[in-house]
Amino acid sequence: MGNGEARVRGLAARAGGWSARHRWAAVGIWVLFVVLATGLGSAAGRVDVKDSDQLKGETHTAAKIIEDAGIDEPARETVLIQAKGSGLKATDAEFRDAVTAVVRAVEGTGRVTDVTSPYDTKTISKDGRSALVQFDMRGEADTAGERVEPVLKAVEGVQKDHASLRIEEIGGASMMKTFADAFGDDFKKAEYSAVPVAFGILLIAFGALVAALLPVALALTAIMATMGLMGVVSHVVPMTDAANSVMLLVGLAVGVDYCLFYLRREREERAAGRDAQTALRIAAATSGRAIVVSGVTVCVAMAGMLFTGLAEFEAMGLASLIVVAVAMVGSVTVLPALLSLLGERVEKGRIPFLRRRKQGGNGESRFWTAVLRRVLAKPVVAVAVATGALLAIAAPAVGMKTQNLTLDQEFGDSLPIVQTYNRLNEAFPGGSDPAQVIVKADDINAPEVRSALAYFRERAVSSGASRGPVEIELHDAQNLAVVSVPLVGGSDLDKAGASLEKLRDDVRPATLGEVDGIEAPITGQVAGSKDFNDQLAGAVVPVFAFVVVFAFALMLLSFRSLTIALTSIVLNLLSVGAAYGILVAVFQHGWGASLVGAEGVGAIITWLPLFLFVILFGLSMDYHVFVVSRIREARLRGLDTKDAIRHGVVTTAGVVTSAAVIMVAVFAIFGTLSMQSMKQMGVGLAAAVLIDATIIRGVLLPAVMALLGERNWYLPKWLHRLPDLTHDEAPQAVAGPAARDDEGEPVRV
Repeated sequence: MGNGEARVRGLAARAGGWSARHRWAAVGIWVLFVVLATGLGSAAGRVDVKDSDQLKGETHTAAKIIEDAGIDEPARETVLIQAKGSGLKATDAEFRDAVTAVVRAVEGTGRVTDVTSPYDTKTISKDGRSALVQFDMRGEADTAGERVEPVLKAVEGVQKDHASLRIEEIGGASMMKTFADAFGDDFKKAEYSAVPVAFGILLIAFGALVAALLPVALALTAIMATMGLMGVVSHVVPMTDAANSVMLLVGLAVGVDYCLFYLRREREERAAGRDAQTALRIAAATSGRAIVVSGVTVCVAMAGMLFTGLAEFEAMGLASLIVVAVAMVGSVTVLPALLSLLGERVEKGRIPFLRRRKQGGNGESRFWTAVLRRVLAKPVVAVAVATGALLAIAAPAVGMKTQNLTLDQEFGDSLPIVQTYNRLNEAFPGGSDPAQVIVKADDINAPEVRSALAYFRERAVSSGASRGPVEIELHDAQNLAVVSVPLVGGSDLDKAGASLEKLRDDVRPATLGEVDGIEAPITGQVAGSKDFNDQLAGAVVPVFAFVVVFAFALMLLSFRSLTIALTSIVLNLLSVGAAYGILVAVFQHGWGASLVGAEGVGAIITWLPLFLFVILFGLSMDYHVFVVSRIREARLRGLDTKDAIRHGVVTTAGVVTSAAVIMVAVFAIFGTLSMQSMKQMGVGLAAAVLIDATIIRGVLLPAVMALLGERNWYLPKWLHRLPDLTHDEAPQAVAGPAARDDEGEPVRV
């Protein structure tokens, strides 16, 4: 059979072959797809998740009642007036003058409404040293941060005239503006700097401008197309800003990785003496196939987020899934077309001081050749040492504590508004984030309903859940009442959570629950945190099971080996466990936190463990599939298992190292942000990728495979009927009868 191409089967090989033959058509189709997707997304606009759909449970019910009633809750602002010393009290004339000045100043801006004096609302602390002036911002709450600056300046003006008092503003609008000013650009800089960082590393890896630009161009066009598709899809599954950021991170990581895998293999084959057409066909059949297997596995992992029932996770999962699928399709279609068009010009723009590093021969890494020699000489020792190290790193994860971080945990004392938040909570426990009971009745003014509301207010305080004041706001036209209950415990979420339980389980049933036809869901920050945690806890097992089972099935189908499928799952779980251990050690216990510019905040943010599991399980499959595919390819070519392992690991080491360095660098950028939750995400992702690309793929995987020997390829007879997806792994299937392998021997067909 002289026509090697006729023997090629498999989606990746066929797509690559067609694209190489019809290169202008392939490039044109890709450009048209990106333009159409971007245009459609722009025309459709993006639909964001509504507050009422963010969570399930009582928080969702309360938000839905408010939404259906057409009540637009304004942004609530508070001015804390507090004596700096112990002498001045709220009853003193100077204190009263300050309160009057604050009321007059904020009303004078014309930006506020419903200004209340602490002497009317009784919002004076028990020690008499603190008082609250409260008001609402005019206009929509979502944009209040853009209009609050004149009010903040008015309050600052009053502060200058009263040096013996501390006069500070806090609330939804002022926090929105403060965080936007402090951290809005922080996120943009992190996202924008990720691209030049990736490009710089690729430039070092390839030493040529054109070769370095290709992966970045593919990743960016995949991201552009995905942003357009997200706009269209958001009309079915609403999106979020967080989904945008995660999509960009994942898209850049996999887009660059896939292109890197393909490009490195094509260059390697040309360096081995293949002609350009044959080198492309081999890259399509080998790296192309690894990209498809990896891409599908990553998509399955990302799909796990759809099972949480949480709108934020569903948006992130769908956005990540789309960008991975787009990057995967682009890698096996437009990339071979571009390589065919460029030919030797892919080496254009070589940087004089970035000479191509000499390697041990045939693209093999000298460093990993030395490491593999020791690992394969004593695989038992290597497995014991590597596994022991990973388990030791993972050990702190056993005591992991998760919670939604409070304002001071998230930002520390770096912002004045955080100090105001702490002072407010100390003087008025729970006053900054009260629980809200949304009471809906057939007739809110019915005597039994009014009596139940009064009894609820009394029992909320007498039960110890609140120290008051409990405020009731009636909406007669909608037959609604909003009851605000400051929770005992304040910013301490554990204590505030116990107070919330008293309200939900004891106070409400004994008061409002005694009246037929009343709905009274309890919402607020503490309630939202509890409902989120409860729902997330219920989603952990289904998501873990879905991701693990489907990843196992894909590995089984892709390599037709029960052993490979099992070891893939175990090694990935070890990698994730080690990442968890590092997170807990650094952020919960504070060990070495200063080394990454972080603080030990005593907990891991609630959403991160599940998010990391899904992301890492998907991304680590990139390396695993790529390395194991190369090992199996060498095994099919006739090498014994140990030689195949050595060949597969050392020839892929350069690609895996370059890809890992890019991922670690990009994720580490997010570890430099000021928010502790973003630091946790960045450090967790970067640490996991680093461990995965070194200890797991460079030491543990080859050692385990060396110990298993021929059992690596074990498949029970009853599974032989499974679809055969391994047929296009060996380059001899595409190289033609005259091709020779890396040792110079004729390749057997």
